[in-house]
Amino acid sequence: MSNSLSRTETLSLFSLFAACVGIIANTFHGDGEPLIASIAFSGIAFASTYALIRWLGDVFIRAGLKGKDMSKRNSPVIPETMGAVCAVVYLLIIIVFIPFPFYKDIVVATSGGGNRDFIIKAEQVETGRFLHRFPHSKLASYLSAILSLQSVVILGLGDDLFDIRWRHKLLIPAFASIPMLIVYFVDFGVTQIVVPKFLRPYFGELLNLGWLYYAYMASIGIFCPNSINILAGINGLEVSQSIVIALLLILNDLLYVLPISPSAPPHPATDSHFFSLYLLLPFLGTSLALWTQNWYPAKVFVGDTYCYFAGMVFAVVGIQGHFSKTLLLLLIPQIANFLYSAPQLFQVVPCPRHRLPRFNARTGFLEPSTADFTQKPLRPLVEVVVKMLGKIKLLQIEEDEKGKVIRSSNFTIINLWLVWFGPMREDRLAMGLLGMQIACGLLGLWVRHSLALLVFTADNWSLGIPRS
Repeated sequence: MSNSLSRTETLSLFSLFAACVGIIANTFHGDGEPLIASIAFSGIAFASTYALIRWLGDVFIRAGLKGKDMSKRNSPVIPETMGAVCAVVYLLIIIVFIPFPFYKDIVVATSGGGNRDFIIKAEQVETGRFLHRFPHSKLASYLSAILSLQSVVILGLGDDLFDIRWRHKLLIPAFASIPMLIVYFVDFGVTQIVVPKFLRPYFGELLNLGWLYYAYMASIGIFCPNSINILAGINGLEVSQSIVIALLLILNDLLYVLPISPSAPPHPATDSHFFSLYLLLPFLGTSLALWTQNWYPAKVFVGDTYCYFAGMVFAVVGIQGHFSKTLLLLLIPQIANFLYSAPQLFQVVPCPRHRLPRFNARTGFLEPSTADFTQKPLRPLVEVVVKMLGKIKLLQIEEDEKGKVIRSSNFTIINLWLVWFGPMREDRLAMGLLGMQIACGLLGLWVRHSLALLVFTADNWSLGIPRS
């Protein structure tokens, strides 16, 4: 990978950077226009991430942060852990962005700040500010999101540097979830859920889960980062699936943010979805820059840091934006992959150190990788289940002359795709999996906003639509 930018790249990135700075400067002429500012910051994030990845490639290799791309004939050595660059740029962008969502509140809350004709009583003033007007709870949510993301990036870097084993790193994101859960408890604290219509005769309309609700949110904080990390291993897949999920979440946010009609009042959940957009748009900018370097044939590897970071972004917007159920519907492939991988993750079936598809140098195609059971035979009941999965084409198994299972394809959706559709080139495999991600995501949004009405009396989105 060249560590310098071409003349065309330099001019394009500089033009994008300058245009975005100009847009941001212009937002101060109004009320701050935080959404426009966020879009502009996303452009800056893209330009900065793209340039830094190119400049730092050789630096990472010299520092030992490198790996062999085993799915290529010559196994080239390329920089690893480049997701850390993406994560650091993102964190700096959302930190600099902090004043923009609160610009209007800061101007109004500060004496003399564009509010000179507003007449107040002397007892309303406290040390020169109208403190009761400032949305401290929103600021706390935003800062706790940043703290959670910073924590998971640090933990992800530790995983990349020290190669922590699966059973140990599974709970790493739990520590990063603590700040946002504390702020949720202090500022929101709702632990009730709406009961489906057919269960209301038994539990009522609302059911208070208490501490179980916090356990559920912590589980989302643990699952999302690990789910991206488990569904990984081929060029571009980690970043591409994250971009698709982010775009689907942005589409869901726009359903609430964009007015249904000019006369329609703002949706009650508008602020929550603006909060989501402020976090997702810069993430999209940095991820697109990383994608240009990680797509087949990859020039860099993203590392575990990016997987943790991307998953925690989704967990934060789902929890703080109060649409965790919608988030889970967009993660159907990740949930399916986790359930399918569980026998190996929890050592019910022997699990090799790496479960990446096997590269066939003769054909240039990827084939399902296998787990070997000759050294550690399967338990009788487990073997029966494995054979059944083989018969229904959910596994590719190999038996010895005695009928004992001695080998099977590894338990990941990536390998299952190859079992179903046969060996294929790496980019075709990635595109097939992304097509599934898009289809499942769109289905999830349709279920959330259409079929949900069969189970609940109202959908959150429909609450903002005026009825005739």
